[in-house]
Amino acid sequence: MTRPGRTAPAKPRPPAPARREPLLRMIALARPRGARFALGVLLGAAATGAGVALLGVAAWLLATAAQHPPITALSVAVVATRALGVTRGVTRYLERLVTHDAAFRTLADVRVRVYQRLASTEPVRRFRSGDLVSRLVSDTDATQDLLVRGLTPPLVAVVTGGAAVAVCTALLAPGGLLLAAGLLLAGLAVPLAAAVLGRGPGRRQAVARGELSTALVDTLYGAPDLVAYGAMDRAVQRVRRADAELTRVARRDAGILGFGAGATALITGLTVWGALLLGVAAVAGGTLDAIPFAVLVLTALAAFEIVAPLPPVAARLGAVRASGERLFDVLDTPPAVDEPEHPRELPAGEPHLRVRGLRVRYGPDEEWALDGVDLDVPPGRTVAVLGPSGAGKSTLASVLFRFRDPDAGSVLLGGTDLTDLPVDEARAAVSGVPQDPHVFASTLRENLRLARPGAGDEELWAALRRARLASDVEAMPDSLDTEVGSHGSRLSGGMRQRLALARALLAAPRVLVLDEPTAHLDPDARDAVMADLLAAAAAAEGCSTLLITHDLAGLDRVDHIYVIADGRVVEHGSHAELLARDGWYRAAHTAAG
Repeated sequence: MTRPGRTAPAKPRPPAPARREPLLRMIALARPRGARFALGVLLGAAATGAGVALLGVAAWLLATAAQHPPITALSVAVVATRALGVTRGVTRYLERLVTHDAAFRTLADVRVRVYQRLASTEPVRRFRSGDLVSRLVSDTDATQDLLVRGLTPPLVAVVTGGAAVAVCTALLAPGGLLLAAGLLLAGLAVPLAAAVLGRGPGRRQAVARGELSTALVDTLYGAPDLVAYGAMDRAVQRVRRADAELTRVARRDAGILGFGAGATALITGLTVWGALLLGVAAVAGGTLDAIPFAVLVLTALAAFEIVAPLPPVAARLGAVRASGERLFDVLDTPPAVDEPEHPRELPAGEPHLRVRGLRVRYGPDEEWALDGVDLDVPPGRTVAVLGPSGAGKSTLASVLFRFRDPDAGSVLLGGTDLTDLPVDEARAAVSGVPQDPHVFASTLRENLRLARPGAGDEELWAALRRARLASDVEAMPDSLDTEVGSHGSRLSGGMRQRLALARALLAAPRVLVLDEPTAHLDPDARDAVMADLLAAAAAAEGCSTLLITHDLAGLDRVDHIYVIADGRVVEHGSHAELLARDGWYRAAHTAAG
């Protein structure tokens, strides 16, 4: 780890993990519940086998009854028919119960993994919001689809299909071989053809679903601006095009399903007719009796129930595979922040924040966004970092908020490197108001309690007073229970910023970071909010404040100013000292009038 006065070389990012087959990775997610799925396969085999045996026994019963034997000769078959009927229903229910329970539990684990990965912020920033919703919902649910429909039925088909072929071979060898050939065609060749035909449409379906979700979200959330600029018709056309593409792909998918069902029906008919002809020839030749003949034909007919689910499953594999790729795109996004191998504790007291030789860049071939930045934020002081757009200020905020690790250099809090602290502890110690703070579609109370879930109303009002928002909230009919709307749409821009500040103050960080807090406000609101922010920061006991801004307003009230340009500190000092020098700060003040 880098210490003061030293500059570490840029940290190489670990290579991206080798791509594995998404379907195998999705199945591997169920490994902790492999025993349950094995039990489901056994129950499914028992249910399917009972169904085939039920028709075979029924054939024996009917053929025997046609010869008018004593009723006692049929009693065993009658009891077996009833038993098989009950067994089929019970085992099918248990199979559904066991496999769905295991699949839902696995799906819950996958959702938790996705949520945890999204909480690391990197995937949230990489994917579009609507597409991310599709990955989070539809693509994650594809795991359940694969485990329930794509894992158990093929294994059941192998077990029960082999048993049916063995029975038919025992009755008539040519008939058993013919059934084996038919089952292989219907259960292997047709699904393989359906999988090949469905691979392209399946991938396009996943992409089209994501595009439709993105278009809908963009249109709904951007409706006011789209209407204001007369662009709503174009947005609606985009939704219609995405819907038309998804419909077209769905029609192709339905055609493939129809092909699978038709091919299976054709193979079933040909196999049963073949078994019938072979059986008739065997009965005529005296090598097969009439009763085994009936059992052979109806068992062959029932055996195709075993492979009937396989072609539809195979046709869906392309879509499931594409969903798996999109799901693992999220899960495989490399972390921008690493947890320390040997975490340290933050020392007590009012820590001094020191940045030494900080270097950050976003790719091995890109320019340094921060190139050797040094700055100090002493305990209880207010320090500003000023610079034009693109100077590296937002990158500095990302490092301080622990949204990414430095590539070189160090950020020390009380002598402890931030990267040596657990990520959550570092974010609790250095926190504040990001450039675009999110206001949740809930009440003011719940938005504040996000920072401290157990906070009482007195603490909430205290934070609001420090942020100069208490009088506005008192004037609202529902006070703290006022609904703020989606993204805080029922609040003004200044109120949203003050709410974010109150939330940050409630979290009581050691260092309060304000990243471009007035970026989206008009000049009058900007000056008022900046004054309130600095006043609240100055009143915060045991808290240092770092203001990151491109705005010159209010900087005469801070203790020290650092000017950053092209990723480097070009000058620093107090407001008066910088105005006395011939540098960027004085030139900016002169230009501002």
